[in-house]
Amino acid sequence: QVLREDLRWLGLDYDRETPPQSQRSTVYDRYFDSLRERGLLYPCYCTRSQLHGVNAPHLSDGTYVYPGTCRNLTDPPAGRKPAWRVMVPDRLWQFDDLVQGHYQLNLSTDCGDMVVRRADGVYVYQLAVTVDDGEAGVTEVVRGMDLLSSAPRQMYLQELFGFPHPQYGHVPMLLAPDGRRLSKRDRDLDLGELRKHISPEQLIGTLAFSAGLIDCREPLSARELAGEFTWEKLKGDSLYLDAAAFINNI
Repeated sequence: QVLREDLRWLGLDYDRETPPQSQRSTVYDRYFDSLRERGLLYPCYCTRSQLHGVNAPHLSDGTYVYPGTCRNLTDPPAGRKPAWRVMVPDRLWQFDDLVQGHYQLNLSTDCGDMVVRRADGVYVYQLAVTVDDGEAGVTEVVRGMDLLSSAPRQMYLQELFGFPHPQYGHVPMLLAPDGRRLSKRDRDLDLGELRKHISPEQLIGTLAFSAGLIDCREPLSARELAGEFTWEKLKGDSLYLDAAAFINNI
């Protein structure tokens, strides 16, 4: 609800409203069962400490690559509920991102078999968003560049479920001046706090200027910015914003 209110404050609306993912478990069940019927799923009993162990392979960003520990497990531990993983092929997935350019990932060597349902029964982001976008007929996915590596994972699931691939555009992240991601834990100002000090037009204008969409810093509504937008203008690198200094300079 808070997210919806923030979007309305910014002047962003949507074509239709769909139920939250927490209310769509029965929908996800059908797709999960289809994978299991095709023999593509297996239970995984690995603990968090095992997954993040020092001997496990990791990518440069610290994300672990699952080594397939439970893929051929014949003696599962008693009394522990498993997560469920989908087996991935040794295949290179590649696409041309609207912002970041050409990107490729081999799910087998750069990711490993993916969890699609946690041990507590909750479906993970990769499966849920693939089903949601596919059933809604989404043709263009725009999100933060921190999710760039999610696209090949979802492209694989899209093929398994019979959905076409959308176009992807992974936009720059808004980071603190020291390069870290903004976080309430670090007492960074969230949108709720910013709303007390600035107008939506001031915020949109500042972000649009920082991203290279407009030539000078000026207040701009979301509707006005839509008329200025082109993918060619958008910078691919992260944006850095000192929120407190931004407020003080208005």
